[in-house]
Amino acid sequence: MLNKSSIWKVLTAIVVVGVCALYALPNLYGEDHAIQISAGQDAELTQALVSEVEQTLKSANVAIKRIEFENERALIRVLNSDAQLKARELVDEFLGDDFVVAMNLAPDTPAWLESIGGTPMKLGLDLRGGVHFLMEVDMNAATSKALEDAVGGFRTSLREEKLRYRSVKQGDGYVDITFRDEDTLDSAKFFLRNRNNDLTFTERSGLVLRANFSEAKLTEIRDYAVKQNITIIRNRVNQIGVAEPVVQKQGADRIVVQLPGIQDTAKAKEILNATATLEYREVDTKNDPQDAVRGRVPGTSELFMYEGRPTLLKKRAIVGGNHIIDANAGVDQNGLPKVSISLDSEGGAKMSRFTKRAVGNPMAVLFIEYKSTNERGPDGKLIFEAERKVISVANIAGVFGSKFETTGLDSPQEAQNLALLLRAGALIAPIQIVEERTVGPSLGAENVKLGMNAIIYGLVAVLIFMIIYYKGFGIVANVALVANLVMIVGVMSMIPGAALSLPGMAGIVLTVGMAVDANVLIFERIREELADGRSPQQAIHQGYDSAFSTILDANITTFIAGLILFAVGTGPIKGFSITLMIGIATSMFTAILLTRVIVNGVWGGRRISTLPI
Repeated sequence: MLNKSSIWKVLTAIVVVGVCALYALPNLYGEDHAIQISAGQDAELTQALVSEVEQTLKSANVAIKRIEFENERALIRVLNSDAQLKARELVDEFLGDDFVVAMNLAPDTPAWLESIGGTPMKLGLDLRGGVHFLMEVDMNAATSKALEDAVGGFRTSLREEKLRYRSVKQGDGYVDITFRDEDTLDSAKFFLRNRNNDLTFTERSGLVLRANFSEAKLTEIRDYAVKQNITIIRNRVNQIGVAEPVVQKQGADRIVVQLPGIQDTAKAKEILNATATLEYREVDTKNDPQDAVRGRVPGTSELFMYEGRPTLLKKRAIVGGNHIIDANAGVDQNGLPKVSISLDSEGGAKMSRFTKRAVGNPMAVLFIEYKSTNERGPDGKLIFEAERKVISVANIAGVFGSKFETTGLDSPQEAQNLALLLRAGALIAPIQIVEERTVGPSLGAENVKLGMNAIIYGLVAVLIFMIIYYKGFGIVANVALVANLVMIVGVMSMIPGAALSLPGMAGIVLTVGMAVDANVLIFERIREELADGRSPQQAIHQGYDSAFSTILDANITTFIAGLILFAVGTGPIKGFSITLMIGIATSMFTAILLTRVIVNGVWGGRRISTLPI
């Protein structure tokens, strides 16, 4: 019996290990200290402006490694942390408040590796350093906003049903509708109950019908507010240039945000605190804005400035940003910039009802930003103040519903900015940072050093033991063990959402020990076969075949345990389970396939009398 590996097994081993090694390669190149520049809401970052920034830095003797400009974002790589700090101050002073300038650590991966998607393995907050925020969603604001929408819906539906009412007023967690007589109240109560299953209606004295959200609806509103904020925060941290931010829900109304590698915590807080929403408003064309400037503002309208001109907008919003599900910039049939909007079904119905009666009239997009006043209310929570700005006014070209276009924009850049705001600004509740922790780069570096030392010491100890105990076959096991480590790093680098944490390093240390278990089983079985008088080739064949089922069973049960840890665990536990599962998969590959290919290549295919085992 001669042991030979088929050509497809040899090619599989070479290709898999080669690909993993290729994608593990970016981890050897390290990172550069860098300054990242991106445009704010009303600014545009051009190549010419970046060139001016470069000249400013050179004039101040800041050593620049290279500058990258792509997707209207510039990355200036410098030689060290001192140059980074100096460059940040100079760029901030030169560009002013219209641009976002942040310090970052940028991978120094060669262009040819980046062209095939090669990126270094992402490091978690405990290894790379960075900031940790715990943010709380203002659920009162979320409920209040939902009640505002309900007020508008009540007025519209009652008018359509020709049920006359005196007033619709919003209170603290409820809406009171006052009617003219008992019969109308009874009819409205029956009508509204059938139309609003998520509201409860109770009669009160004075011909008042009070509407409250059901508990199920309140839970839905709160869950939606948290989910919406998570999406928006992810979009906002992209401005800071974080490679793999962690943004996840914690409890009923809190969000955990971890930004690995961020050195500029002040800028991170500023961007995360700048929560916003959008509203589509009807422009009041019946009243004179100049009269409003002189103090005679109609009761149903509000005065704003747009492009230096006073503009009157109706107080009642047509639809809010919470109804926007997508927005994309483009050009219309005339080559002019536009933004394509998609609303949910409820928002589409509202927009359709409005545009049926307002074709040709102007409609405005109002951008509302909530900023903390740094003052706290009686409940101990921060008080937020809304800053409102009209960012677009365009005429309604025709009747539309859930999908329509916003035109009349000045430039493609304005269209892109508006699309970004529409996608990322549909926040229905302000948030506040209730906890902040900073992990310094020195602590992260120390954690990396300790973790790497643990891996190296464990690896060296296993390598020495295998060579001493199993001789030539121990060398084969050591080659597989090193290949296993390379494959783990390569797979971790290829997975977009995976980040290596300190518990993840513990998982790698564990798999270093576990990776040789399979080879120990195989080699011991080969020794048993040789002791029973089998020939070397028979012993190799029986050793691999007999040990396979045991190896498979042991690794499957451990892999299942890793899956359970990943499914029910959070944070560090997930990091440990990911590296554990990847390590199990790669160790199975290297122990069973790779070592078999090497053993067959060295000792198989010929008659031998002894084996170095």
